[in-house]
Amino acid sequence: MGFFQWSERPAEVLRAGGVIAPDERLPWPQTGLMGVQHVIAMFGSTVLAPILMGFDPNLAVFMSGIGTLIFFLITGGKVPSYLGSSFAFIGVVIAATAYAGQGPNENIGLALGGIIACGAIYTLVGVVVHLVGTGWIERFMPPVVTGAVVAVIGLNLAGVPIKNMAANNFEAWMQALTFVCVALVAVFTRGMVQRLLILVGLVLASIAYALLTNGMGLGKPIDLSGVAAAPWLGMPQFHAPEFSAPAMLLIVPVVIILVAENLGHIKAVTAMTGRNIDQYMGRAFIGDGIATMVSGAAGGTGVTTYAENIGVMAATRIYSTAVFLVAAVLAVLLGFSPKFGALIQAIPLPVMGGVSIVVFGLIAIAGAKIWVDNRVDFSQSSNLLVAAITLILGTGEFTLKFGDFALGGIGTATFGAIVLNALLSRGRSSTAPLHG
Repeated sequence: MGFFQWSERPAEVLRAGGVIAPDERLPWPQTGLMGVQHVIAMFGSTVLAPILMGFDPNLAVFMSGIGTLIFFLITGGKVPSYLGSSFAFIGVVIAATAYAGQGPNENIGLALGGIIACGAIYTLVGVVVHLVGTGWIERFMPPVVTGAVVAVIGLNLAGVPIKNMAANNFEAWMQALTFVCVALVAVFTRGMVQRLLILVGLVLASIAYALLTNGMGLGKPIDLSGVAAAPWLGMPQFHAPEFSAPAMLLIVPVVIILVAENLGHIKAVTAMTGRNIDQYMGRAFIGDGIATMVSGAAGGTGVTTYAENIGVMAATRIYSTAVFLVAAVLAVLLGFSPKFGALIQAIPLPVMGGVSIVVFGLIAIAGAKIWVDNRVDFSQSSNLLVAAITLILGTGEFTLKFGDFALGGIGTATFGAIVLNALLSRGRSSTAPLHG
């Protein structure tokens, strides 16, 4: 198989419940549909993060596509991942720029300089991992640790749709209707419709939402005026970086969180695909680091591999990197089309919340699957405590502060799991099991 070549699997493979591996692809029409689904999966978070920092959301979508293409090239098309806006930058960017929370960020240049510096350090970390290998990662992150970290990635995000994407009882019911629609599509359909469960469930739920709100007046109606007013084509708003030592010192430590996220995501994809993607971890760090630098240089947010898209892969069992190539190109095109951006933003928030519940839940279950597949022995107190403490740290958003820098749930859970495992594994052979 040559560089960027995929062996084509017929669509009939889906009806037989088959898995599409990273180096395989479906016929291009089906691959294109899967790309659309991945764009929808990343869109909400990729747009929300820049809005919270006062960045241009259309530019963030554009740079997510550019970043994913960079990642694809540097990993040789071997790692199925999408790079979207990282939420890890939000707190430090707001602190560095004194952003008030509304409208464009007047000091965006300071943030961009810090983002570029963070990407540069991240790239250096990737070079070290690429040269030294991943053996030290395997020692520090055995299956009990990786399973916990992957599960935490899903559980940590649980509060986003539950607390922030349903303002009232009606919207909570619409979230429930949405995840029921997705579940029904997953269980009672076959073939490509089943693999497009997120997209099909979202469409069905949006139609139901429109009937209940626009048709029957039960809730906030879908507003398509923004779609009508938005132009078909338009340039994103680019910005130039400014390099300020205080801002860079504040933002650069985010690299710890980016490494933790990417590490967990690579472990999740490795577990799901059964392929040794760990060997590309150094390249993945380098790709993510360079993509973050390029995004910051243009005025975009820092980027990271997206758990949302890993959840879609877990649901569809389609891991083809060709899908992410398509998704990246679509995102670049969307970045030049405010009308398409407005259309996706018109999707009701409760419907997006219902989809998020499914996707985040699937990520959490992928972590548990790592434990099962690797036969992690929970009769050992050390394994039990590493997993138990890690899950609560991540889910409860346990935060440690170092001056102005805060290491949040996923970061504390990841490094906490590594440290706890190293500490407790010394007594693993002699530790009596805990009993509830």
